[in-house]
Amino acid sequence: MWDDAFPSFLIGLREGLEAGLIVSILVATLVRAEARSRLPQVWTGVLAAIAVAMSFGAVLTFTAASMPQTAQEAFGGVLSVIAVAFVTAMVFWMRRSARNLSSELKQKVSGALAMGSGMLILTSFLAVGREGLETALFLWTTAQAAGESAGPLTGAAIGLLLAAGLCWGLYRRVLKINLTKFFTATGVVLIVIAAGVLGYGLRDLQEGGVLPGKTAYAVDLAGSIDAGSWYSTLIQGVFNLMPTMTWLQVVAYVAYLAVVMTLFVRGVRVTAPKAKPETATQRSAGASGEGSAARKPAAARRRPVWVVPAAVVAVPAVVAGLFVALGRPKPAGDQTVAVSETDCGKGFTAPEPGRQTFQMHNTGRQASEVYLVDPSTNAVYGEIEGLAPGTTRDLVATIAGGTYAWRCVPASGKAVTSKAVTVTGGGAAKPVAPVSEQDLAAPLKSYKSYVGKGLDTLAGQTRALQHDIEGGHLDRARTDWLTAHRTYASLGAAYGTFEDFDKKIDGRADGLPGGERDKDFSGFLRLEYGLWHGRSAKELTGPARQLSTDVAGLGKAFPSQDFDPGDLPLRAHEILENTLQFELTGDTDEGSGTNLATADANLAGTRELLTVLKPLLTDRAPKVLPTVDTDIDRVQKLLDAQHDGGHWTPVEKLSDADRRRLDGATGQLLEDLAPIPDLLEIRKSA
Repeated sequence: MWDDAFPSFLIGLREGLEAGLIVSILVATLVRAEARSRLPQVWTGVLAAIAVAMSFGAVLTFTAASMPQTAQEAFGGVLSVIAVAFVTAMVFWMRRSARNLSSELKQKVSGALAMGSGMLILTSFLAVGREGLETALFLWTTAQAAGESAGPLTGAAIGLLLAAGLCWGLYRRVLKINLTKFFTATGVVLIVIAAGVLGYGLRDLQEGGVLPGKTAYAVDLAGSIDAGSWYSTLIQGVFNLMPTMTWLQVVAYVAYLAVVMTLFVRGVRVTAPKAKPETATQRSAGASGEGSAARKPAAARRRPVWVVPAAVVAVPAVVAGLFVALGRPKPAGDQTVAVSETDCGKGFTAPEPGRQTFQMHNTGRQASEVYLVDPSTNAVYGEIEGLAPGTTRDLVATIAGGTYAWRCVPASGKAVTSKAVTVTGGGAAKPVAPVSEQDLAAPLKSYKSYVGKGLDTLAGQTRALQHDIEGGHLDRARTDWLTAHRTYASLGAAYGTFEDFDKKIDGRADGLPGGERDKDFSGFLRLEYGLWHGRSAKELTGPARQLSTDVAGLGKAFPSQDFDPGDLPLRAHEILENTLQFELTGDTDEGSGTNLATADANLAGTRELLTVLKPLLTDRAPKVLPTVDTDIDRVQKLLDAQHDGGHWTPVEKLSDADRRRLDGATGQLLEDLAPIPDLLEIRKSA
């Protein structure tokens, strides 16, 4: 979490120290003027500034959440650019003003004392409010970039607490800090961070369709680095530099950094003019003004001390609340829709276009699947699985012009569809075309044919392996073992269908009481352990015969085994997920050092599976397969580089760079495969 927290920690520390110094100077000025009774007015202004900043953050959060996805991207991009402008102005202002901040504020306090309590509240509010609004905006943009709020908020909280401690120490004169050097050093770091935020913001604007060049990549290192490594995560979190960046991002990053950093560093080298010392007349006038203000008679009627502080907190909160309430989608956005096995969609009326939240309440006696559909095409805009009786859950969907209805599918019984409503206006929404078991019938038939042929080939290969071992030809057996094991590994999408055969054929020693020597350890990995740990042909003959028998048994049983068509989309992701977890860590290596060969076979199995799913994916998400094909080719090239003929580089002997590249490319492939199970999920219709 620290990688996401650091930018917010720095902004919290710096902005907190700026605001804290201002408050410290205000308080010190009043104390020296013997006007302690006016201190509550300073704290009231500070409280008002904090309330406004927090309300501003709440409004930003709601405004973004209530927008369609593309509008969210554009909104976040605009605010990121604005945040960069504010931070840039802030670092230059503080560099220029740090030396004279105290004298300027003292003059403002003297004037405010003479004009009354309202001006003193306003002075402290304006002095602190700028930092509060900048902090709220920068925190919001960093949270958007991180994709979560816990890290940025934690970092900001730590920075603000540390700033408060430093300001207290400075005020009490127990600490000495060269503020000029502090603000210069943090300014340099913030400029680098702001350059990353600018790049992130421009990417959001491209994603939102505001700026062109969304696919014009200047840098694409997704296959060359491990996106999940600590250093990659740190760089992405702190500097917003991504493995893949467009030309616009790169040019803007470099140009901003070059121009702003040059101006900032050049300005630091210029010697600032020293502030002129106060004359005796000025000191006398200041003391006179402060003293006369301190000696002003109290008002005849005093209001309760809590009224103004309460008001300055309540007013921003109320204004933000009204903004949120008035800015919410029309009543349809928070409709409560009742569903049951006999009546679906009670209370449903035509919603307004945009992002809407529906509260789905199951009033029936059975759990139910609930879908928001286009009744003419059955396309799905939103869904809830397993809505239990008596429970309420939110369903969020983006509404555009079209026809909508609710479809409820109870655990037992027929589907019920509500009356359709028509929505006019609005932008475009992207529903998911439904997939039925019938749609998956042809891909399933093709894949079962592929597996059947693979099992026939595997049966012949395991018999050859058995004969090698029985004849004492262990060198030949090692070669034939790898050939057979790769064939089995290429049948990945059928593992769940193989039932107990998979455990017998490719089971692991993990969890067995005797480990590799356990009597229940069998199959390919049992033979691998024996062949590469000096076991004799006599010792391996029994396991080899058993493997051949089990493979033959699986070949006979497979045509009648129940192959769930819903497994096909799931396996598109799971095959390589297991590869990353087991093969690319060397976890399943029993001595042969051929985990990368197994990974290569798993990749071939994934490619075959995607081939049979291609017609369904092309219709529903035409951009998915080209992206995935590019990822597969990248992983394939990395694997091809690690073998020479029949010899494969063991995982533990990979260089750190090669391992990072392979893990990173596989991770990217998994990320791009992840939408397939949702796109091809079987939706119940009866």
